[in-house]
Amino acid sequence: MSEPVDRRHFITTTATGAATVALTVAAGATAVAASPSATPAATHGKPKALTGVQPFPLTAVTLLPGAFKDNQSRNTAYLRFVDIDRLLHTFRLNVGLSSAAQPCGGWESPTTELRGHSTGHLLSGLALTYAATGDTAPRDKGRALVSALAACQARSPAAGYGQGYLSAFPESFFDRLEAGTGVWAPYYTIHKIMAGLVDQYRLAGNAEALQTVLRQAAWVDTRTGKLSYDQMQRVLQTEFGGMNDVLADLHEITGDSRWLKVAERFTHARVFDPLARNEDRLAGLHANTQIPKMVGAMRLWEEGLDSRYRTIGENFWKIVTDHHTYVIGGNSNGEAFHEPDAIAAQLSDNACENCNSYNMLKLTRLIHFHAPERTDLLDYYERTLLNQMLGEQDPDSAHGFNIYYTGLAPGSFKQQPSFMGTDPNQYSTDYDNFSCDHGSGMETQAKFADTIYTYADRSLLVNLFIPSELRWQDKGITWRQTTGFPDQQTTTLTVASGGASLELRVRIPSWAAGARATLNGTTLADRPEPGSWLIIDRQWRTGDRVEVTLPMKLTFDPTPDDPDVQAVLYGPVVLAGAYGGRTGMTMPRLDKGSVARSATSPMRFSATASGESVPLLPVARVHHQHYNVYWLTGQPPTPPPAFAAWHRFDETSGTTAADATGRGKTARLTGGASWTAGRTGGAVALNGTDGHVVLADDLLAGARAYTLATWVRLDGTPAAWTRIFDIGTGVTANMFLTPVADSGKLRFAITAGGGGAEQRIEAAPLPTGQWVHVAVAYGTGTAVLYVGGGEVGRNTAITVEPVHFGNHLRAGYLGKSQYPDPYLKAAFDDFRVYGRTLSGNEVATLARS
Repeated sequence: MSEPVDRRHFITTTATGAATVALTVAAGATAVAASPSATPAATHGKPKALTGVQPFPLTAVTLLPGAFKDNQSRNTAYLRFVDIDRLLHTFRLNVGLSSAAQPCGGWESPTTELRGHSTGHLLSGLALTYAATGDTAPRDKGRALVSALAACQARSPAAGYGQGYLSAFPESFFDRLEAGTGVWAPYYTIHKIMAGLVDQYRLAGNAEALQTVLRQAAWVDTRTGKLSYDQMQRVLQTEFGGMNDVLADLHEITGDSRWLKVAERFTHARVFDPLARNEDRLAGLHANTQIPKMVGAMRLWEEGLDSRYRTIGENFWKIVTDHHTYVIGGNSNGEAFHEPDAIAAQLSDNACENCNSYNMLKLTRLIHFHAPERTDLLDYYERTLLNQMLGEQDPDSAHGFNIYYTGLAPGSFKQQPSFMGTDPNQYSTDYDNFSCDHGSGMETQAKFADTIYTYADRSLLVNLFIPSELRWQDKGITWRQTTGFPDQQTTTLTVASGGASLELRVRIPSWAAGARATLNGTTLADRPEPGSWLIIDRQWRTGDRVEVTLPMKLTFDPTPDDPDVQAVLYGPVVLAGAYGGRTGMTMPRLDKGSVARSATSPMRFSATASGESVPLLPVARVHHQHYNVYWLTGQPPTPPPAFAAWHRFDETSGTTAADATGRGKTARLTGGASWTAGRTGGAVALNGTDGHVVLADDLLAGARAYTLATWVRLDGTPAAWTRIFDIGTGVTANMFLTPVADSGKLRFAITAGGGGAEQRIEAAPLPTGQWVHVAVAYGTGTAVLYVGGGEVGRNTAITVEPVHFGNHLRAGYLGKSQYPDPYLKAAFDDFRVYGRTLSGNEVATLARS
């Protein structure tokens, strides 16, 4: 979630509704338990399919020593430490109550419009931690916090606010929202506070929290009830978190249909309607604005509303996981969804906002409850939990500080974004950050236990392989799961106490070919297929033990938009190259045959990439150093010829521009591009709305030297970030010339690591309304920018070349950016591309011709 803006194919599953391959040991097969050497009796009748499951309460599951418990413990330390009076400071001042507390910084500063959202996350984090650990300190802290908030709420009418209003900012923010004059997501913050109060009631038994949130909900009803449908739809254009979700929760708690009516007001038609038709219209939308809405949609269906809501949530999940998700399970670049299957083209330090995955796991969990046979849901959950969420916390921090993005550009570094105003190579802090990911991190690290197990009647599902203990009180049985996963390929489930006649179902992931199991030391005959369930139905007794082996193998995951760009996995674990203090990296070229395991526990691999040895570690364990997740593979392309393409633009009809070199590198006019008179002969005119020229693929693929030259006439003052040319693979790797950068100057830039790694030349802006010759020539580390045949700037420290972009350069344009930037209104004549460095004299000659 950034400052106010309107704002993968990675999992190969066996099937959406995975077939159940059952290994069913007859109930009451007591001889098996008594005699480990006996062959277990088995029946091969197909078990009854499960149509729904339920979660165990967090109080029933305890994390045992391991990485997840370590993260939980650091997070608990922070929750116990943080001063609630500092977080209450702006709430109290907002209603005229005194506060001597030191204000917080970051997104909780007294001048930040989103202030108050972290208090909601804290309410949830404290309640989750109490439920998960039994530690009464978080419970008591939560009670104090709720009481203080209730006191602020009681003062709201005296401060001139509506009955039940509770926030750290004035109610006038909602006036601005409804008037459309601009404000930073006030309902987003209200949702966090309300969700935190609901968690305090449900998980910590706090009755005051329920009364407080019901008063707040009544205020929401009053406020939104005054708006027409069209007015409400305009309100919904601004991020509102999961308001529909929390209101559905209130219906579940109270049975009052009022809250479903209010919840439905938060049905955002512009987003929901295409999803109901299973249409992917996500490109350009702020990602985390949408995901909580889908959680809410599923909840509305669960609470009895139309099945359309379920369809919307499930379609969204499928679209995002199939077409907008990176190998680690996260989604979005620069917080936005982009075109479907654009992965290699969308690698940056700002990929995979952690809040997105926090909410995607919520959505996945809800769908799992109603489609428990589907192992693809849990494969996704596992992938995201292991690679992103477990790794968002700094293990060297006593307070479990979190990052905002999990970057995926070459040489990324786990960090906060630059707009946080902190050292970019930092995690969150005690009081000076409070980003949305700081907040969601307080919850994520507190509830790792919530989806390890689910149940239906007499079926126990083991969904995740995390050291833990489950106390199934209704059945009088306690299970203990011990595992070194993923460093070890086994997990052991032991009946720690009690006994019951139960069906045990253990997920066999899609990556686990050749899975096998033993029961009390005896190998079971059948081997369940990947993407299925191991099912054992019997009378369980104290000491019974099931050991499941889940073989892991090395695989390479190609991106859908460039199969030569691949990630490395071992089972579900994404391996990252650890590059220490290396900066300014381009994407390394991996020798796939060199990848070998060098240590078992902890897991470690080695490989050769770009001619050097590099260690490969699980990406979740790479901290405080630069790392690489996606790699170039295959052979590098042949460099382009000395004269690579030449478009005279002398055509007068059609939509193609011939290549005068005779190489057949034809260009194509698109959108509002048309023929016009040129400086000499013809030219192409671009309308500034959608007109542009698409260049042939791979014009400069493999180039270590190049020159681009053209005549251009700017028709009026160009908007910032328009493009004269832009060639590359997407926003990760490209070279461009913009007439107006953020500095107000003409800029040439080249990067193979996203926008934050650009190498640049700047010069005075170009004149408008007249033909001017521009050129960029590069060779042996030096790039020179020319205007009118004369040099206007150079950079002698260029280290990025088109050969670093990859094996294919499928994105090349005149007048269009690879980002969602404005189109250029201009005319072009005589565009040339060379695979060599033109001298200054040669460029001057072109400018005189």
